[in-house]
Amino acid sequence: MSLDALEHAVDQLSARVAQLREASSAYPDAPGPTLAAALAELATAVDLLEAARVELRKAPGRQQQQKKGSGQRELKLLRQVFRAFPVPVALLDGGGVVRRVNEETTRLLGSPDGYLVGRSFPLLVDVSRRAAFRSHLTSVLQTGQPAAFESRLAHQGRTHTVQLVLTRLTMPGEPQPMVAAVALPTEVQPPEPGWGRPDLSEAHLLVEAARRQEVLARTSALLLEPDSLLQPVGLARAARLLAAELGDWVIADLVRGGRLRRSAVVAPRDHPVGELVRLVEQAEPAASPMITQVLERGSGQVHEMVDDETLLGPSAGGPLATAIDAGSLLCARIGDGEGVLTLVRSHDKPPFTLADLWLVEEIGEQLGLALRAQAEIASRSRVADALVASVVPRTLPDVPGFEAAAIYHPGASVGAEFYDVFPVSGGWGFALGGAAGKGEEAASVSAMVRGGLRLLSVWESDPDQAVRKVNEALVSQGTGMFVMALAGFVRGRSIRLSSAGHHPAALVQPDGTVRFTAGGGVPLGISPQAETQVEELTLRRGQQLVLYSEGLLSSRDHRGEPYGEDRLADVLARTVGQAPATVVKAVEEDRHAFAGGQVWDEIVVMALRAV
Repeated sequence: MSLDALEHAVDQLSARVAQLREASSAYPDAPGPTLAAALAELATAVDLLEAARVELRKAPGRQQQQKKGSGQRELKLLRQVFRAFPVPVALLDGGGVVRRVNEETTRLLGSPDGYLVGRSFPLLVDVSRRAAFRSHLTSVLQTGQPAAFESRLAHQGRTHTVQLVLTRLTMPGEPQPMVAAVALPTEVQPPEPGWGRPDLSEAHLLVEAARRQEVLARTSALLLEPDSLLQPVGLARAARLLAAELGDWVIADLVRGGRLRRSAVVAPRDHPVGELVRLVEQAEPAASPMITQVLERGSGQVHEMVDDETLLGPSAGGPLATAIDAGSLLCARIGDGEGVLTLVRSHDKPPFTLADLWLVEEIGEQLGLALRAQAEIASRSRVADALVASVVPRTLPDVPGFEAAAIYHPGASVGAEFYDVFPVSGGWGFALGGAAGKGEEAASVSAMVRGGLRLLSVWESDPDQAVRKVNEALVSQGTGMFVMALAGFVRGRSIRLSSAGHHPAALVQPDGTVRFTAGGGVPLGISPQAETQVEELTLRRGQQLVLYSEGLLSSRDHRGEPYGEDRLADVLARTVGQAPATVVKAVEEDRHAFAGGQVWDEIVVMALRAV
């Protein structure tokens, strides 16, 4: 066939294919006749490609016999015929890499001109049919026999069921045979709403920029929620948000103990949690070259098209990228090296862009800050727990002849207030107080006073003597801090109290009458000679002694009014006859309502009732 005849035949084929397209659109419910005719035209296209191959083979000989420009014109004409071919055709090398595509191929797959050149064609094939395609490609290259089979192509948000025809070609100037892949669509799945060719209009770009800013703002708000900071849930929540807005799969890997560990995996919303999800969870992050590069170098990566199936590393089911049908990948570092975020889109979705990478890198920075804040809060919480343990007993012991209960509420800082109940010779002792200050130094001083009173009670039969010796020790330490303290020894029904600058205890009578003890004295640590206030009480059955911290009385309402002793007395009168546990809880609930839930200083309430 001459080149003129070939060009004429291609024109006729193009016209017939256009008519078939019109018939397919006009009669969508009767695809059978159109499909049969399309397959016949596909066979015609293969014959024309074979004729083109013959002409290409003649071209080198003609170049030797005719003028140099004549052969070049023929090759140019053949290239024009290829570009204008009315059905999608791609020229592949022996490895399946795309060397050239015509305009119909770019139209079918929705790719910009030249985008597919140099990329692996098998990666456009649906993962379930990729192995079969490679087998057909190898067979055509080895035997020279054409192969025709049904397959599925997915790219740029489009999915096509196609009839593929592979034909081996020998191209001038090419040392190895090539393959022409002709694709005739038999079923087309249009892009999902919102997907398609990029809209580069100014209005669309502004809308997309606003959408990304909204995602960023939502992520920031999510990470700043109190429970996201106090519990390790922020990362999982951010991953779910990214999966809903940007990717099909979202994978988060964090550095723990010096190595990357998979911390969160979010699958597509319509994907059941099963073997594939577990496959991703069990994959080793450090085996992914992309993830390790991003972690080490700090710069993110975006792969519009996955042309290397090893980018996500191996899995039990082969390359992980293949197992999850990865069509486009995006990877960004979390913070300063806390981990890596990886987003995956399938072949039937548009690829990630540099704008998407910017957004995920910003989110990665925010995640890094949130993770560091969470670690700092957790560390401080452990310190706070340790400080509280040094000044507050885990449980109260049973005191014969009495019921006891206490409640402790941390404030802006912890450890300055203390309370304790402990055995003494011939009875029981209790103590309550707090250092005038906040933080670790105040907590250490409070712990020293608590421990000193407990220790000295082994030798001292009088709580006042124990308080005075603790004062001497505190002054000699030169801490510059003073402590308000109240200590009491219980023997039988008798209670001996020693107060060093502390609030008086409240004595609740069975009839609801409330009397406050003397209290007073000078706080410990101010003067070498302690000035204490001593008082002795005898509790009859039903009477209750309530001790409390400065933080209770100094709590304020929205007008700035303090809680005070009068309000405390009212609450104690209303709870007369009730168990100590009920009393301390009622006091705390009333204070909480009074202060609108605000807590500034630590609050301790302890009650002791004779039974």
